[in-house]
Amino acid sequence: MAADETPSHPYAGDPVFELHVGGKMATVPTADVSTTDQLSLAYTPGVAEVCQAIAADASLSRHYTWVPNTVAIVTDGSAVLGLGDIGPAAAMPVMEGKAILFKQFGGVDGIPICLAATDVEEIVETVVRLAPSFGGINLEDISAPRCFEIEDRLKEALDIPVFHDDQHGTAVVALAALKNALQLTGRTAESARVVISGAGAAGVAIAKILLAAGIKDIAVTDRKGVVSSDRTDLTPTKKALAELTADPSGRRGTLADALDGADVYIGVSGGTVAEEVVATMADDAIIFAMANPNPEVHPDVAYRHARVVATGRSDFPNQINNVLAFPGIFRGAFDVHASSITEGMKVAAAEALAGLVGDDLSADLVIPSPFDPRVGPAVAAAVADAARRDGVARG
Repeated sequence: MAADETPSHPYAGDPVFELHVGGKMATVPTADVSTTDQLSLAYTPGVAEVCQAIAADASLSRHYTWVPNTVAIVTDGSAVLGLGDIGPAAAMPVMEGKAILFKQFGGVDGIPICLAATDVEEIVETVVRLAPSFGGINLEDISAPRCFEIEDRLKEALDIPVFHDDQHGTAVVALAALKNALQLTGRTAESARVVISGAGAAGVAIAKILLAAGIKDIAVTDRKGVVSSDRTDLTPTKKALAELTADPSGRRGTLADALDGADVYIGVSGGTVAEEVVATMADDAIIFAMANPNPEVHPDVAYRHARVVATGRSDFPNQINNVLAFPGIFRGAFDVHASSITEGMKVAAAEALAGLVGDDLSADLVIPSPFDPRVGPAVAAAVADAARRDGVARG
């Protein structure tokens, strides 16, 4: 570089930053407006006819706008990846990434919306006001416990799918991997004893979907131990979780106490589980250590004590990756103009993912690759069918 030259941007030459120059997405027209006649059809005066038709029958927007295939990716930047509360501006690269994954793996158009607000009322009101522009709402990287209330209130207020991916996308993929891991180790949903470390957004959603899928024995732990109804320090969300996962044996105590003899460990909390604790689990244990970038149990340790090991990372086998779920879930919901995403639709997505492994099932392959071209279509078809069964499909 000559002495009088300056870099084109502050991190010029860094391959990560180079990829992000100018952002990772742009809008592209699908209509040609290179002639006067085309312009008159796409915009004035022709567009007025379409507007008047939709004003008379709002359902026509499903056919004559991009709204039914477009999802708002909404965050306040309060719980971004493993970075925490970095704010809306710094969250934008992640939301752009989410949008291109929606398009690449589901054919869904995603619009990142990073809100300069953390108040529940403000976020709910803002999203409700924006909703007519979208066919669905994907909530992203909003910290617990606010994320639960925001999702619940938006689901009640809107007649389009509302989905908090940090909860439900993680839960769907975890369930898919667990179904195959249980099969591989000769266990059943009814007999398996599961311990979930982390009672935040992902932990709560995983517990709920496992219960819906027939898992009976679940202990969820937070920093103070097993989330049980005799504790006096529980938030409303954790109180409800304690009731859902009530253990007839009265299991209490620490994570170490809960893991003694457990068949399955699912980590969505960060932190580290000591090897001597891992060693107390049942034979042929299943360990899903999903914290990123540092799994709660490093695979080198986990493999010494477990038959099946999964993480959230791409450099180890069995990556629990939300991209396996959310593009196909919204694709399927949009295909039938679903008014919501039900628990049945989520379980169906997990069953479809698990089924793709088929005869290739092994300790290092309990979940398909995100690049398996069958994933998106299989999840979408299963979700659409479940939407019809659950009575939320509108077309």
